[in-house]
Amino acid sequence: MSTLKGRAAEDVACQYLEQQGYRILERNRRLGRGELDMIALFEDIVVFIEVKAHQKRTSSLEAMHQNKQQRMISAAQTWLGLNMRYANYQCRFDLLLVIPAKINILPPHIEHIPDIIRL
Repeated sequence: MSTLKGRAAEDVACQYLEQQGYRILERNRRLGRGELDMIALFEDIVVFIEVKAHQKRTSSLEAMHQNKQQRMISAAQTWLGLNMRYANYQCRFDLLLVIPAKINILPPHIEHIPDIIRL
């Protein structure tokens, strides 16, 4: 995510994940033809996380099209090749939706969808 809105959504997502027990390993890692918004460790699982900050849930889900998924998988494989200490860990891909509140004084709605990509 390159916009200011996207960066703010990633900050919210990062805080949320840390409160849930995730340890953020990296953010905004570009590898090959893909980018990983976040890479986290949750218990013994390496989690590759895509953050979407659309006004509507359906728009966020539609943005996870086949091409986007393939780029994430490719980037994750490259990352694992560069970080051999995690090579034997289980991995999964999660989607974190950060939907802004209708009223600016309220916090955004966060929806965490684990295991969004099935290999």
